[in-house]
Amino acid sequence: MTGRDGGGGCAVIGDKAEKLTAAEFARLMRAFAPFESHPVLAVAVSGGPDSLCLCLLADRWARARGGRVAAFTVDHRLRPDSASEARKVGRWLKARGIAHRILVWRGPKPSTGVPAAAREARYRLLSEACAARGILHLLPAHHRDDQAETLLFRLARGSGTDGLAAMAAETEFSDLRLLRPLLAVPKSRLTATLEAMRQDWVEDPTNRSVQFTRARLRRALESARDGGATAARLAAIASRLGRARQAMEQAAAALMARAVEIHPAGFILIDRPAFDAAPEALRLRLLSRCLTTVSGAAYAPRSEQLARLAGDLSAGRTLKGCRIVPRRTDLLICREPAAAAPPTSLPPGRPVLWDGRFLLKPCAGFRSASLAAGALGALGWAAVNQAGAGLKGIPRLAGLTIPAIRDGKGMLAVPSMGLVCMEGDGRRPGSTGKIPRYSAVFAPSAPLAPPGFAIALAEAAHHVADMEIRIVRGGAKGHASPRGV
Repeated sequence: MTGRDGGGGCAVIGDKAEKLTAAEFARLMRAFAPFESHPVLAVAVSGGPDSLCLCLLADRWARARGGRVAAFTVDHRLRPDSASEARKVGRWLKARGIAHRILVWRGPKPSTGVPAAAREARYRLLSEACAARGILHLLPAHHRDDQAETLLFRLARGSGTDGLAAMAAETEFSDLRLLRPLLAVPKSRLTATLEAMRQDWVEDPTNRSVQFTRARLRRALESARDGGATAARLAAIASRLGRARQAMEQAAAALMARAVEIHPAGFILIDRPAFDAAPEALRLRLLSRCLTTVSGAAYAPRSEQLARLAGDLSAGRTLKGCRIVPRRTDLLICREPAAAAPPTSLPPGRPVLWDGRFLLKPCAGFRSASLAAGALGALGWAAVNQAGAGLKGIPRLAGLTIPAIRDGKGMLAVPSMGLVCMEGDGRRPGSTGKIPRYSAVFAPSAPLAPPGFAIALAEAAHHVADMEIRIVRGGAKGHASPRGV
């Protein structure tokens, strides 16, 4: 994932609690242009004053441009009143003509690390909802006070420059971007805006509970204001660090263009001489990006973990669900077989992002049920090679985690390599004339290179993706498509 200036990319708006006008909001949104001709914005609405204010302002902005807003409320089911509060938010928005849907975090909840698990579940549900509706822009309501708290939180955890740059105004993924237009706006102005609109809101008691680190930092920030540690100053520090992060990203991109080769089978090769000659800060950044991409995770490894890894690359190591294997002239980074996702059922006729890495799409007209996607594994790898199909240029360790499609009788296809298995005993793999059942594209949650997010015709996007796949298969370095290929 990538981001613009961590401080919000615009001047900090004053502390006076005046409502945020439509013209001001339009100026904040201008930093994220271009949009499609009739923009559709998804807004994460918890029901608190921040997200409700953002939703109403975004709705006015979108309607003025012939677009619309889709509001999503995630019900984490962590409090007894959460369901009724979500329904109340729906009634408020329905009265204003805004589409609303409740997304429920189902299943068992962890006994520890609840905030982090809830955040991960929230973004997963929101991303899935956007993908199902073809929405390209998701707006969370993080504001200036949140930015200051994030800086303190990451300082307490010993984060490096990236972490201390706090939240970026824009974060890009392969098919979605997070836009945070309120990062420079103090919370007091959002509350004032809702009051001017005569709109009520929900207060979440967990926001004040000292059981959670965020709430304790919020209280500490309130106490530190007399000493000059205001939210405005902390947000300004995050903004300056965000500019430093941008400069480092540009240098890291130049190093990646020289040193990194990414394969559509989901592994990365790093040219060892170019890597070893780079400054330590760039080596750490490059490793972080490569590990995040190959693992399919949304977040980078911790800085202290990276430092330990980079300090000794003489032997194979494991980090972030990846294997790092030093070879004669390069470093191989591939998925750790034990960390790959278990077999996942494939809903008929619908695409699935398997293991956070491979987008599996059924081919036209194919809607068979009772299929599952899972790692190729040792037996599948042996079958492919025994049949003479071969996976040329793919190290065995990397090949073990390529997705394979199976039914109750065995393997049907290895779609990322264009292999369709013969029917009959043993399901022998081979490149046959049979119509493929699925296509597979390496589309990790956090692509190696910035996606270069732009509004374009779908046909043009497919053409670019196909062209860049061919480039990478030809062995060229430094080419990574918007899909993360």
